[in-house]
Amino acid sequence: MEQKNGSTFTGFILLGFSDRPQLELVLFVVLLIFYLFTLLGNTTIIALSYLDPHLHTPMYFFLSNLSFLDLCYTTSTVPQLLVHLRTADKSISFGGCVVQMFVALGLGCTECLLLGVMAFDRYAAICKPLQYTVIMHPRLCALMASASWFFGFGNSSLQTTLIFIVPLCGRNKIDHFFCEIPPLLKLACVDPSVYESEMFFASVIILLIPVALIIFSYGQIVRAVLRIKSSAGQRKAFGTCGSHITVVSLFYGTAIYAYLQPSNNYSQDQGKFVSLFYTIVTPMVNPVIYTLRNKDVMGAMKKVFCRGHSDF
Repeated sequence: MEQKNGSTFTGFILLGFSDRPQLELVLFVVLLIFYLFTLLGNTTIIALSYLDPHLHTPMYFFLSNLSFLDLCYTTSTVPQLLVHLRTADKSISFGGCVVQMFVALGLGCTECLLLGVMAFDRYAAICKPLQYTVIMHPRLCALMASASWFFGFGNSSLQTTLIFIVPLCGRNKIDHFFCEIPPLLKLACVDPSVYESEMFFASVIILLIPVALIIFSYGQIVRAVLRIKSSAGQRKAFGTCGSHITVVSLFYGTAIYAYLQPSNNYSQDQGKFVSLFYTIVTPMVNPVIYTLRNKDVMGAMKKVFCRGHSDF
């Protein structure tokens, strides 16, 4: 392989927030706290979904998948960022960069698909309540979750391969805190428009499937809810979807900003803080969004804690 190709590098330098040394200590403390809360919140959701038989439903099966995914997603970037914020060495090996991009991108794509599947679950629960247990059979749930992981990492394989065949001509300083597509394309020593078009097309395809499913599901849900005559019934039906809509808005909003805008409009500084939002803030708040005003989860927490106290 030619010397100008990135695969001959021994590694990259992740500049991160080194241009703002006064912020590094503050960021370290804040991100460490956020990371610990992310671990606690998502682990709690997974544990409750496993321990409480009342939560052995399709909704909580997918929610525990989302929590596990968020744990992995945050862990793929944040521990390394914490180390880089407190040390002078901000390097990452070429292989490490490839693996980090593959894992982070795969988890992000999987979350896109999983949120679409969760919208379909809400559609079945609200629009087809009598057939819900038949439609959302455990085998179908497992199949849809597995398909989300399979196609998410399949898309990641394609995009990771495309980005690392871009000639870099010896450039190895990534103006970001982890290996991500937009800042890596900035290192290209050739016109990256062809690569951008290919990756844009792959991103749109992976987004179209869940977005179409979400639009269809919530279109049917709105129609069904509007047929409910009592306002209390309408509020209850919409309440079961509110958490999912909030999570979808947070995740898709930041993902579209990061990946689907033209590169000439891409701001490195804004990109870093947007990436911080969807790599650490969104995974941290997801458990909070799903547990607030959720009687099932709050009830499960009380039962588990009461059972724990009674054992002593």
